[in-house]
Amino acid sequence: MIEPTLALQVAIGNALAVNPAVTALVEPINIRGGSMRPDDLPCIIASGGQTIFLGNASSSQYVARVFVDLHIWAVEDGADTAKAIGFAIMNALKDAPAVSGFSIDEFSLPSVRWMRDPDPATSYTHGVMTVETVVRWSV
Repeated sequence: MIEPTLALQVAIGNALAVNPAVTALVEPINIRGGSMRPDDLPCIIASGGQTIFLGNASSSQYVARVFVDLHIWAVEDGADTAKAIGFAIMNALKDAPAVSGFSIDEFSLPSVRWMRDPDPATSYTHGVMTVETVVRWSV
């Protein structure tokens, strides 16, 4: 059994990598987990997981609220490209992706924040979209 944030990152990455609207903007190889600033743009990096345990459910299941951040990076056309990627992600994740070994009780994309690179010599745009779920699993 994989830890909930990692399982969610894998499920999201798999769902995005096969979505035509997302892959029209981001190469599937540039959709991954990690925690560093990317070299190949545009890209989507899932990181920053947080698990808040909520207790137990029937049949000795664990229940937790799980957060994952999707970092959207783009340089071409700056904010326009990054925001187009964010919109494609939101459409691709209207429904929760299948997460192996877990049941998803709640799934939402409650926020997205957009930041420009402070260096005027570059035109990076960085967005952070939060994914929030409530999951159940048995060990």
